[in-house]
Amino acid sequence: MNSYKQWHWPRLPSPLPKDVSDRALMGYPAHYQEHPLQAQVATALDDLLQAPLDVLLTLLEQPRQPLARRIAAGEVLALRGDPRIDTFAPQMIDIPAARVHIGLDPRAVEQVMDQFDGLGLDRSWIDKETPRHAVELAAFRIARFPVTHQEYRQFLLDSGHAGIPDGWAFGRYPRHHANHPVYSVSASDADAYAQWLSERTGRRFALPSEAQWEYAAAGPEGRQFPWGDAYQVEQANTAELGYLDSTPVGVFVDAASPFGVLDMAGNVEEYVAEDYRPYPGGPQIEDDLVLDVGTHRVARGGSFTRFRDLARTARRHGRYPRPIYVMGFRLVENHN
Repeated sequence: MNSYKQWHWPRLPSPLPKDVSDRALMGYPAHYQEHPLQAQVATALDDLLQAPLDVLLTLLEQPRQPLARRIAAGEVLALRGDPRIDTFAPQMIDIPAARVHIGLDPRAVEQVMDQFDGLGLDRSWIDKETPRHAVELAAFRIARFPVTHQEYRQFLLDSGHAGIPDGWAFGRYPRHHANHPVYSVSASDADAYAQWLSERTGRRFALPSEAQWEYAAAGPEGRQFPWGDAYQVEQANTAELGYLDSTPVGVFVDAASPFGVLDMAGNVEEYVAEDYRPYPGGPQIEDDLVLDVGTHRVARGGSFTRFRDLARTARRHGRYPRPIYVMGFRLVENHN
């Protein structure tokens, strides 16, 4: 029985068929449905359109406020100009040097499969996370938010780079989503952005390594989700939320990682620096991504089109050539 009756909680077949629509892969029927949260945000927007800037910022960062009002506050900030977003001075969070453990103990694979039964998982997708192993990390800084449409637009205008996001219909900048994470870009576009910002600022920006990303999301305790080990629908913009769109960065304030990093579960998937390869001592996995795409950049964190299993901090994924895969990125700043 679905304990989240107000949310989207389907059971999917396993294995998932490849010859169905993206909508079917998200567990929706062919006919139109509107989730209550969409209407709640619309109502809150009407109420907040004339609210002062400081009120919007305060409201957005209060976890006790209803989620619909936080999303609406962020949407109004997108139209007004969001002071949290500064292309050349992104908010960064310090992560201290540490010997960290990432990945999954092979003995836990069956437990993960059971926990996420009904989502059409293939065991190979979870085997890809094994084994759990130690990595030495130097101190680094990671962006509090993923890169937004506003920041990416400034990059395109300044650099002349040709990588217009696929999600910008006919190449038109989505101004109403200025403070949402940019998505439907390639890994090379993300690399080019980091190089451009480094050159423009004299700092050392890059995409995070897998170990940097996972440690920043899971913390020293190795949480399954950034906020803890139990999935909570209102703490991430995954398919369960039913919103079917990205949300302004930072509205899930009670879902911060142990270091205070936001949007590390859901919203958009995030490229890391490495292409997929097995972890040291791990199995060589030939899943659908490897067989159909071949060499591909690893992505982390899940998205608004995908279910909660992809929001796990240890999950390794990548871009499959379908619109349902919404790929964005965030930056790290390396001291060395």
